[in-house]
Amino acid sequence: MVGYDPGVQGAPLSPKEAAFAGSAAGMVTRALISPFDVIKIRFQLQIERVSSKTPQGKYYGIFQATRCIHLEEGLSAFWKGHIPAQLLSICYGAVQFASFEFLTELVHQKTLYDSQTAGVHFVCGGLAACSATVVCQPLDTLRTRFAAQGEPKVYRNLRHAVSTMWRSEGTLTFYRGLSPTLMAVFPYAGLQFFFYNIFKKLLAPQPEAGNSGGNLKSLVCGSGAGMISKTITYPFDLFKKRLQVGGFEAARAHFGQVRSYRGLLDCMVQIAKEEGFRGFFKGLSPSLVKAALSTGFTFFWYEFFVNAMHNFKEKRGTNVIAKDFNRR
Repeated sequence: MVGYDPGVQGAPLSPKEAAFAGSAAGMVTRALISPFDVIKIRFQLQIERVSSKTPQGKYYGIFQATRCIHLEEGLSAFWKGHIPAQLLSICYGAVQFASFEFLTELVHQKTLYDSQTAGVHFVCGGLAACSATVVCQPLDTLRTRFAAQGEPKVYRNLRHAVSTMWRSEGTLTFYRGLSPTLMAVFPYAGLQFFFYNIFKKLLAPQPEAGNSGGNLKSLVCGSGAGMISKTITYPFDLFKKRLQVGGFEAARAHFGQVRSYRGLLDCMVQIAKEEGFRGFFKGLSPSLVKAALSTGFTFFWYEFFVNAMHNFKEKRGTNVIAKDFNRR
């Protein structure tokens, strides 16, 4: 199971081990789901309605957007911003899971609550994600800028993007959209851990000894948790993306209409007036596909790497005991 479990035999997962497993899980997952992320961001930033029945903007469906991006920008376009995205995933996964393991162990040691209950996982998961968000927000902003730009490119590479944004927009530009991100990430991540805990217990109420997961059940439970969590908190993700590309309007002119927002409240009001209630859920379809794959693979690979480290430590301990016995 994810999180501190006092019933597990052997030494608990150390912060370094949790960080390693989290970063490795984030790295593998990011490489697999990047195309869905690019399509989702394009939908979120489009002012015109996203609808295949009454197409108004450049993109109006998942398959149409896929064909359009591939024809105009090539296959590599689906991995635009992949370097900052990978750095984001590795950093985010490390901080989030290390914080989560630390917080659940703290709850077990300092309170009367059971560290393996869904409610504790909701709170600890939300706090862990907020910590990771504050640390990794600049990388998320860079990832969004790269994914949002078309041809010709405004930023040649990561170094050029950082220096250009620093000089022209200032340091605070790397934290654009932080408010809606924190407002969304606590319930989103909290619900991910909450539903994952519930689904895992329903499907595997008594996991085998020495096996922390990394199997098909982890993938299914994570996918279900990701889809439910994403649907509930999706509008805040859209607000974040709109705010992150502020000051970047010229590079997006050929995609369609562009808007400037003075802040979170202004962003919400303008979207409601111009795009209606459906505007808050633009890009939800590819986002749900991405959330199912991303969350499912993240928990799958995290438990896989945790299980691998657990088995390695057990095997190494057995070998040490055998050597001592032979010496005697």
